[in-house]
Amino acid sequence: FLIVVSVCTVTGAWNWLIDPKIQKVSFFTSLWNHPFLTISCITLIGLFFTGIHKKVYNMPCNDTGKLILKPKPHVQ
Repeated sequence: FLIVVSVCTVTGAWNWLIDPKIQKVSFFTSLWNHPFLTISCITLIGLFFTGIHKKVYNMPCNDTGKLILKPKPHVQ
């Protein structure tokens, strides 16, 4: 799910950046004109606040570079 939302955010950002009208309107107006990007960004930020990155990247390394496997955290 994190990958899907990330790809949606990148796609929306690309469409936002290539839009020639963003130079003529304010930042909030340009976000209002690009709801796909706005919703994707809000969803991505919400996922990080809920800790999705801890559930996905649960494999740290020690000082020698050896992978330390930890059990998955329990979702309550």
